[in-house]
Amino acid sequence: MKIENETLTNIGRMIDVSAVRTDVTMEDIDKMIEIVKKYNCICASPMPWATSYTIERLSDTPETLVTGVVAFPAGAETTFIKVATAKEMISLGCKELDMVINVSALKSGLYGLVESDIRAVVDAANGIPVKTILEICYLNDDEIRRGAEIGIKAGATYIKTGTGWGPKPTTVDTVRLIRSAIGNAGLIKVAGGIHDLDTLLAMADAGCDRFGIGVRSALKIFRVAYERAGMGTLNSIEGESDIDNY
Repeated sequence: MKIENETLTNIGRMIDVSAVRTDVTMEDIDKMIEIVKKYNCICASPMPWATSYTIERLSDTPETLVTGVVAFPAGAETTFIKVATAKEMISLGCKELDMVINVSALKSGLYGLVESDIRAVVDAANGIPVKTILEICYLNDDEIRRGAEIGIKAGATYIKTGTGWGPKPTTVDTVRLIRSAIGNAGLIKVAGGIHDLDTLLAMADAGCDRFGIGVRSALKIFRVAYERAGMGTLNSIEGESDIDNY
């Protein structure tokens, strides 16, 4: 795929930078905020306890949204808790929601329960885009296909592949599988396994619309994208130092 320089220099508009793992520190959260500001990223995704802090720090960057995460990482909370979390995240100022579906119910063939669980959060979001997270590392291809179809049927805007917590990364083939299942009825977000620019671009070519990337990988992807666009190294552009050791 031929990549135009404009795509590389504006690649932040495809990237949600996240700090959602168990062991993230305030340093990680502050670095996430710094990155999304510098590279005009479309979204920042903190864990719930850091949501208000992130929104406050990004109040001067209205073009960057903050996502509220719901039911991370297992998706096993009751629908009542998911709806309550969704409403709280929206009340704090989140403009999107990333919700883990009931993976256990999906694998048990309880498709009506999965759909009603998603639909309740979509209804509570009241027009705020909802990304339903399949956590594909625990699913076979048939389950991935069914989960994607259910998410769109329940009103989700995006089908998202994972939380980034699981042991198995998303692949380009997974993106193609989801796109074949939902057609043009929804958008796709990939999270988990995106550690370099070439992987991101291959997934975009396969039909992915957004990418959830952790702080460390995001820094490296931006560096390579800027270098390929002929804008020099990340250090010379932004004054970052020691990014490979971060």
